Amino acid sequence: MNTSNLRLGVDIGRVIIGGGTVPGGSDTQFFSGDTARMLATPAVPGAFDTLSRLVPRFEQVWLVSKCGERVQRSTRQWLDHHDFATRTGIPRDHIRFCLKRPDKAGHCADLGITHFIDDKIDVHQALHGVVAHRYLFGPQRTPPPAWVRHTPTWAEVEHAIMRSLG
Repeated sequence: MNTSNLRLGVDIGRVIIGGGTVPGGSDTQFFSGDTARMLATPAVPGAFDTLSRLVPRFEQVWLVSKCGERVQRSTRQWLDHHDFATRTGIPRDHIRFCLKRPDKAGHCADLGITHFIDDKIDVHQALHGVVAHRYLFGPQRTPPPAWVRHTPTWAEVEHAIMRSLG
């Protein structure tokens, strides 16, 4: 398969790093407490394995996340602690941070992202017209609009992306 010009973007919080999306986790586990507690925050089930299978299908894969400086440091530390780059094939330096969710659209435009996975509908609204294939990840409180593909699990993300690649 030709991976030329195919670029995947992936959010981090509640898409890769679990917190409230996994049994026994909490949204505050990653953000509060000591370093050991933060590093113990589990990954979303299936994230590492699915990404390791998807990475070869794309020319590039980037992590794009909204967070402040302290959480950026914690995120990098968590990714390193869990050997994310080696386990998924996503280069350690393929990470972009922004301070507002809509700013992800600028990063995606700069990087030429063709497929994006995020758990927030407002991000997908900002990506409309910028990223062709948008995947709304995880459980949602309200039914998602028809213009975004709802993928509640990593298995469903993988299936939807593979279908888009033909």
